Amino acid sequence: MMSTKRREVLQMIGGSLVLPLVGGSTTQLQNVQAASPTAKGGGKKIKIGQIGVGHAHATKISAFRESGEFEVVGIVEADPELRKTAESNAAYKDLTWMTQEQLLNVPDLQAVLVETRVRDLLKTAEVCVDAGKHIHLDKPAGANLPHFQRIVAAAAQKNLLIQLGYMFRYNPAVVLLREFLQKGWLGEIFEVHAVMSKVVGPESRTQLAEFKGGMMFELGGHITDLVVGILGKPTRVTPFPQHAASVKDSLVDNALAVFEYPHASATVKSSAMEVEGFARRHLVVCGTEGTFHIQPLDNPKVRLALSKPRDSYKAEYQDISFPEYIRYVGDLADMAQILRGEKTTNFNYDHDLAVQTTLLQASAMPLNG
Repeated sequence: MMSTKRREVLQMIGGSLVLPLVGGSTTQLQNVQAASPTAKGGGKKIKIGQIGVGHAHATKISAFRESGEFEVVGIVEADPELRKTAESNAAYKDLTWMTQEQLLNVPDLQAVLVETRVRDLLKTAEVCVDAGKHIHLDKPAGANLPHFQRIVAAAAQKNLLIQLGYMFRYNPAVVLLREFLQKGWLGEIFEVHAVMSKVVGPESRTQLAEFKGGMMFELGGHITDLVVGILGKPTRVTPFPQHAASVKDSLVDNALAVFEYPHASATVKSSAMEVEGFARRHLVVCGTEGTFHIQPLDNPKVRLALSKPRDSYKAEYQDISFPEYIRYVGDLADMAQILRGEKTTNFNYDHDLAVQTTLLQASAMPLNG
């Protein structure tokens, strides 16, 4: 049974889930809409499984278990140490452990949550897509752009959903921002700022240093997803990677990237050393008719300035508050609607490829794999 908080949040944002992403391009292959035996009103749950528990967000399976939309049929983890740790985690309690082959052969399995370590995300996603399954692919979409492009092409051929695990897509403040942008209430956008930082401990620093992009690659994708959604793919990306801490490791722990557009600019920033970094995570969108400032992102509040009144919103600065934001409720609700054939995806292949390309550039990582 879905918890009260999850239900309240879902009811609040449910009417806005169909808003298209501002700035996203579309092609014939991008509007994934899957036929499904779980037709509207049919009451049949969508069968879904998970491969991997090594990702930092792997416990999101709890949201799918609490939802009345999905039936979690099994979970896979080949690494015995990871599995041993996961077995004592409440998120996985009473789930059926199985091999990857067993999961992909569960009758009527429709979708898979790909939650492996980042280094294994793409190879696992490719196996799932080759097996004809829709996927929720956690972020970032690997470090090899040609590999991700190959997976996207295969998914497009089979009309399969790839839902990326960027966790602010259904944040109610972001949903409201998209509504403002669609209505043109902020005018012409000329400036965007986004920050997502935290304090990272010694053990995690070592793990995150596996990838050259460091904190930008680890956290920057969440806000890059937002910036590309607002302004589209930048014409140029200039990264400023830095190792700022006195700690003797190789982690890029203080990362900045500047995105350039014909008539706008954006900055994306992520560090591993910011005290109370969660409280300062923010997105600021400045237009000729208004400024929309979300802070903090994880428990959103909006500071809004308008050049003139818009519906119930006044001119000058005002504050907007929201109920507690619970991650992934909107993601799974949207996935259920798409798999039931009730709507098309708002975050198409073009958008996801643009985000991944931009993220790799912002992380000073190669685009050729």
